Amino acid sequence: MADMEKPCWYILHTYSGYEAMVKDSLERLIENNNLQEHIFDVKIPMEETIEEKNGKRNIVERKLLPCYVFIKMIYSNQLWYWVTNTRGVTGFVGPQGRPIPMKESEIRKMRLEEVVIDADFVVGDKVNIDAGPLAGFDGVITELNNAAQKAKVNIQMFGRSTDVEVEFIQIKKIEE
Repeated sequence: MADMEKPCWYILHTYSGYEAMVKDSLERLIENNNLQEHIFDVKIPMEETIEEKNGKRNIVERKLLPCYVFIKMIYSNQLWYWVTNTRGVTGFVGPQGRPIPMKESEIRKMRLEEVVIDADFVVGDKVNIDAGPLAGFDGVITELNNAAQKAKVNIQMFGRSTDVEVEFIQIKKIEE
């Protein structure tokens, strides 16, 4: 029961094209019913892509997962009722329409929350990349960017020394 008092991220399924309307409706619901202490955030994950039209390149924002809206809330039956009866919402993602909280790794992967790591890395540290496409590689930190939470790591790839940029949450210090 203590877990129910903690805010978690849940996934809402919506009709196609209704994502922005659902987000606006939920934000109005929060405002009108003073639910700021129960519903903390509503997001539609977006990605920037380059689209070429008539020989011109434009940067456009596209929905990462069409038909889905993410909501951070403290679950209750009353909130379930209000959220599922919002126009455009077909229900929560989960068995029988009851929500399942997202895992920490899923939240990081979807970039729903910016995780700030208090990193104790210094240039020259040996690290292991434990997440992302370069998982399993060992390397040495050559540059740190604390503001962006990123590090440049020199790794051996295909017999060559290569600098790659990774986020702090993707690397772990190797203790010698």
